[in-house]
Amino acid sequence: MKVIFLKDVKGKGNKGEVKNVSDGYAHNFLIKQGVAIEATPGNIKMLDAQKNKVKQEAAEELEQSKQLKEKLESLTIELTAKAGDGGRLFGSVTSKQIADELSKKHKIKIDKRKFDLPDGIRSLGFTNVPLKLHPEVTASVKVQVKEQ
Repeated sequence: MKVIFLKDVKGKGNKGEVKNVSDGYAHNFLIKQGVAIEATPGNIKMLDAQKNKVKQEAAEELEQSKQLKEKLESLTIELTAKAGDGGRLFGSVTSKQIADELSKKHKIKIDKRKFDLPDGIRSLGFTNVPLKLHPEVTASVKVQVKEQ
């Protein structure tokens, strides 16, 4: 019997796959547990429609990320911090501070975890901070740290 898996089943199939399984296994376990449905022409059409919808949403998300990248790369974020001799900061400028400044001044909300800033900025001046907007899109934001 052909079934369409609605959830991952270890050793049998992944979500969205169409596979042949024994009739008893399909009726007594997979369909009864709500893990799979019978692969009728109507159900296969529904599966194809869902896959197309997911592809379309992924393409839209990628396009939005590319537009956001262009917007971010044209911006310069200015932050102030206390500094000592030689332009070294007392503490550091973190990704949370950069994300807060972006949302305050430019109305762009980005999660602080998307910034690739492992240790923070510890000196005055300009720094390019990489951002991972999408698995395929990486942007760079220019951050200027001034003395307070």
